[in-house]
Amino acid sequence: MAIETTRGLVVDRLLAAGHPVVPVHPNAFHAMRPRWGASKAKTDAGDSHKLADYLRTDGHQLRRLTPTDPRTLELQALTRQRTDHVEAKIASVNQFDAQLDQLWPGGKAVFADRDSDIALHFLDSYPTPQAAAKLTPARLEAWCKRRGYSGKRTGKQLIERLRAAPAAATRLSEATVATLIRVQVQLVRAMRAAIRELDREITTAVEAHPYAPLLASMPRIGKVNLGQIIGEIGPILERAESCEQFIAETGVVPVTRASGKSHAVTFRFATNRRARVAITTFADNSRHGSQWAAKIYTDARARKKRHPHATRILARAWLRVIWACWRDGACYDPGIHQTNGKINTADDTLLAA
Repeated sequence: MAIETTRGLVVDRLLAAGHPVVPVHPNAFHAMRPRWGASKAKTDAGDSHKLADYLRTDGHQLRRLTPTDPRTLELQALTRQRTDHVEAKIASVNQFDAQLDQLWPGGKAVFADRDSDIALHFLDSYPTPQAAAKLTPARLEAWCKRRGYSGKRTGKQLIERLRAAPAAATRLSEATVATLIRVQVQLVRAMRAAIRELDREITTAVEAHPYAPLLASMPRIGKVNLGQIIGEIGPILERAESCEQFIAETGVVPVTRASGKSHAVTFRFATNRRARVAITTFADNSRHGSQWAAKIYTDARARKKRHPHATRILARAWLRVIWACWRDGACYDPGIHQTNGKINTADDTLLAA
């Protein structure tokens, strides 16, 4: 079955029924259309015939989809929804900041993070400048202690921030301002609660996944990032035929275009972007917990590579480690890796050139 997608209800049903499914990229199929005529006519029936004929003639160059482990799919769904919720939370906090700039700049100035528990408690308790007008350093410090404030600022310092902020530039009534602020507080709280719930589910799913023990001992890899790596990179691991294919599909290596005297090495856009984000996030964190990773990163920076490029070079080195762990069914051992670090570092330095 040739189809112009790799996911969706139709693909799931075909795979569940046991049909061999071959995904065809729409751009590749569009480039093949002149085979069947130059009129550019397009109908569903005609496309079905062209897809079938394309699969008949070029099927040996196309890969079949294989059903992904349901546990991997569950992790993928959980981590993707968490990423979407984090982006939504960031958008809601930015909207909150803009709202406070207009309605109450002092409320924004007291605590640095508007999505922290203490900041949300403060804005819920004092949603308008009038509500906070009678606050004193002693009262504010006592209020903070009752709510477990862990910051190092005294009540006097917090009040100074509040008083030094610009006056609100709004003609809305106090009741309307209080409603707007409290509604936004509820929205941010709901987003934070949803993310915490997803974190718990991801932790549970990761602990039950068979790939987790292979990678859990890697430096600075948390439960959420481990879930992202398994969910996004796991399916690529399962279908990859070589380490180089695995690294390329993860999107951390460039694309070379050479023809005659023309030679260009460009950024790889056609890839699983979520997989690339998952592995580069881990790579960036790992350099703070592994001397081997730190050396690869600093060497790349010494060669005048920008931070994103250096992170991708380090991610490529880690993908080789992940491939070896998965191929051999061996858990990552920092001791063994440290022993082979000089060889690995030399290889990755040559490949990064």
